[in-house]
Amino acid sequence: MSGPRPRLEALVEEAQRMLAICNACRYCEGYCAVFPAVERRLAFDEGDIHYLANLCHNCGACLYACQYAPPHEFQLNFPLMLARVRKETYRKYAWPGALASAFERNGTVVAVAAALAIALLFAITAGASDPQAFFGAHSDGEGSFYAVMPHETMAAIFGAVFAFVVLALGIGAARFWLGTGESLADFAASQPLSSAAWDAAVLRNLDAGPRRTFHHLTFYGFMLCFAATAVGTIYHYVFDIRAPYPLWSLPVLLGTLGGLGLIAGPLGLIALRHRRDPDLTDRSQSGMDASFLVLLLLLGTTGLALLAFRETRAMGVLLALHLGVVLAFFATMPYGKFVHAPYRLAALVRFHLERRRPLPSIGPE
Repeated sequence: MSGPRPRLEALVEEAQRMLAICNACRYCEGYCAVFPAVERRLAFDEGDIHYLANLCHNCGACLYACQYAPPHEFQLNFPLMLARVRKETYRKYAWPGALASAFERNGTVVAVAAALAIALLFAITAGASDPQAFFGAHSDGEGSFYAVMPHETMAAIFGAVFAFVVLALGIGAARFWLGTGESLADFAASQPLSSAAWDAAVLRNLDAGPRRTFHHLTFYGFMLCFAATAVGTIYHYVFDIRAPYPLWSLPVLLGTLGGLGLIAGPLGLIALRHRRDPDLTDRSQSGMDASFLVLLLLLGTTGLALLAFRETRAMGVLLALHLGVVLAFFATMPYGKFVHAPYRLAALVRFHLERRRPLPSIGPE
């Protein structure tokens, strides 16, 4: 698997070779959800391989147990092969397809530069329109965020970006799901969907340890921040209570806990990446993985800094910086590592659907 990065067709062919060997051996059948799914099949089409790749958490347990792993002549590195397929599925199903090449350029420098460029644009716009408000100190009771940047402007920009992101992620996930050979009606089946959501929430197929802990901190940190934004939106539009909110308010408490999670989780995952077994690492994905973690880390850091200094003259600059990071993160969601979340959820739904189906016939009775 050395040399130039193989395209999806070559990866599928290599996956079919490895899966034939794995299916004959079956030593790893109890390791995770991937192997029960493998054992339901004697042949593997491209949709099956896309499904299996996104079902895998890349923990590496099967590689360490495999008697056919390198240096054996069979050269089985199943998790690395699935990681390579997984990235290609992100490209294949991305919408609009013209933006799929962003997966190649999704590096840390690009992500941070985009965040800083957007933040600078916000700062120049707000600072030029009202320098006194932008560089002034405001008390919490003045609705100071909107004194720096009008609420209507923020709502219009972020609403448009959020709507596009939801559409792009939804279409990409639907294309992936249909590519596995399932119908959209099957995805909505309540029991498989709820079981899949639970598996995703607890990371059932990822071994307990630091990696799971830091994933949980990252995921639930992000969800708490999202919940803080949702509650703040209700406060604004339903109760006419305007930000910034008191320290004891629900949006601030949720956002603070979320921000702490978005600092601890990504920092832990970044540290683990440097100790990760290189045999499990697809180096072509390093930039995408790192940029995702760095943007999440910046989300938590800038959000907490804004909270801490919101009554000082630094508030305007910190608000522009935080908004720049948020907008850069959301704009890159459909074309970065975030897409693994909806694709893995879809793969888990298919896994639970298959468990409720009879085993396919494998020969004459």
